[in-house]
Amino acid sequence: MNLFSQEGYEVIGIEKPESHWLILNVHYAHRLPSISYAFGLYLDGELKGVVTYGSPPSPTLVNGICGEKWAKNVLELNRLVLVDNQKNEASRLVSGSLKLLPKPKIVVSFADTAQNHEGIIYQATNFLYTGLSAKRQEWAVKGKEHLHSKTLSGLVAGADDTVVAIKEMFGEDFYYRERSRKHRYIIFLGSKTDKKSMMKDLRYKVLPYPREAK
Repeated sequence: MNLFSQEGYEVIGIEKPESHWLILNVHYAHRLPSISYAFGLYLDGELKGVVTYGSPPSPTLVNGICGEKWAKNVLELNRLVLVDNQKNEASRLVSGSLKLLPKPKIVVSFADTAQNHEGIIYQATNFLYTGLSAKRQEWAVKGKEHLHSKTLSGLVAGADDTVVAIKEMFGEDFYYRERSRKHRYIIFLGSKTDKKSMMKDLRYKVLPYPREAK
């Protein structure tokens, strides 16, 4: 069992199902992402939060950060959930979990502007800021907005055109919406040599943190 201790708190590697309840019931998205690694924040044996990492769903993102050379090393910090969100708990959980991840790794995470998130936790844990995701539209189904598009696409697996098939299935409940833009943060994990090599291959421009840019 992986363990990182700091000021009475412990960050421990946990089994993936142990993270599910908090993700489904406390996190605003209320859905499970792809999880490769899960970690829990404990205080006196009580679970105070979880953070999970998984393969990003977008091949464009995976290949676009540092090229195909590093694509297999890319992970997304895709859920961060705290029970009480006490001072410094988020940074303890994130920083502790980063220390426990296998290396070398490139970790990317996003702060959703639709939730008024700027990514303060990523700034506090020394992630690089690489700007906002591009403007784009996405399709959705009324009453099923909590479901990921991949989940809905599974209903028409094998269709020649997934979007057309989903539109036919749900009729007037199918619609397009503006996808909220997200602040993109990246951190490199590994030896000094690995970090230097990854930084050299980084395809995004490193920018000032959002609050500094105001």
